[in-house]
Amino acid sequence: MTLALRVPEQLSARVPAEQRGPGLDRDAVRLLVSRGTEVTHHAFRELPGLLRAGDVLVVNTSLTLAAAVDGTVRDARVVVHFSTRGDDGRWAVELREPDGRGTTRARAGTYAGEEVRLPGRLRLLLEAPVSTGSERLWWARVSGGGAGAAVASGRAVPGLLREYGRPIRYSYTERDQPLSVYQTVFAVPSPDGAGSAEMPSAGRPFTARTVLDLVRRGVQFAPVTLHTGVASAEAHEPPYPERFAVPEASARSVNAARAGGGRVVAVGTTAVRAVESAAGADGVVRARAGWTDLVVTPERGVRVVDGLLTGLHEPQASHLLMLEAVAGGAAVRRAYEEALRGHYLWHEFGDMHLVLPVEGPHTEHCSSN
Repeated sequence: MTLALRVPEQLSARVPAEQRGPGLDRDAVRLLVSRGTEVTHHAFRELPGLLRAGDVLVVNTSLTLAAAVDGTVRDARVVVHFSTRGDDGRWAVELREPDGRGTTRARAGTYAGEEVRLPGRLRLLLEAPVSTGSERLWWARVSGGGAGAAVASGRAVPGLLREYGRPIRYSYTERDQPLSVYQTVFAVPSPDGAGSAEMPSAGRPFTARTVLDLVRRGVQFAPVTLHTGVASAEAHEPPYPERFAVPEASARSVNAARAGGGRVVAVGTTAVRAVESAAGADGVVRARAGWTDLVVTPERGVRVVDGLLTGLHEPQASHLLMLEAVAGGAAVRRAYEEALRGHYLWHEFGDMHLVLPVEGPHTEHCSSN
């Protein structure tokens, strides 16, 4: 779905919450709660009180990579965004141009066979578009490394990112941030160096204190992994295949919660995609790992997820189809109208939106706590 709304520029979150004033932590963001078309306003710290014993939070453990690296094509400067690691060692990448403000803009004219010179005497060779009909993302292979030594692309890139990479930054942010700002409390390094090109940002407001409060309340956590690629802000493309894993213990936790009357709440659209990719038509989640091309839409619906904790997305973003699948179109429209009216902040450092199922009689009005 698309919403006939315009998000004013001043509602972009330009810095993380903890940098907006003394004594603030990551959880110093607001929380809009939807139950159908009923909307209430909260602080994120109130999340434990909005959930109950037996609920399960599905959380993404993917580590955020320092995925932006400077390079040159002939004599022109470019920025390479490393998006997704393929099973054959290649990486899906996006080439962008510096915009003179510390961020980047889309680059036109990329073609198969184009070579990018990278730091550390490495070379990046573009081989083929990731998606038919689009030349934004390319499968590419890294080689070189000095002294004529050839290195496997899969081994070279993690070292390249550690030494020369920085987090991907978009123009609405105020300044560069250290990589630690983009790691969630749930992040776990992957043995093969894979990770997310962009932070699984729905997990960002969680602190150790929030997690402890939730555990004390009897809320359980079901870790999954989905390595998310770069966003598609210019083209609003649908999601492309991404690597994911749902371990056996997490599958059991989700199934037990559903059998016992608990609610399954996904922390982020990436967690929805992962757990729904592991759910059969019977609604049972089974351990799975590999690649998912699942796109959750209202037509497909959701089989497992009862609720969703997520940030606020652009009115044209494909993520809104997933929200509509969970909450319904009327609920999403009402929530976003209230978010604009309440001057909520957008993007990865912004405020949060919790979608919960309607339980019992609810009046359609907006209240404030």
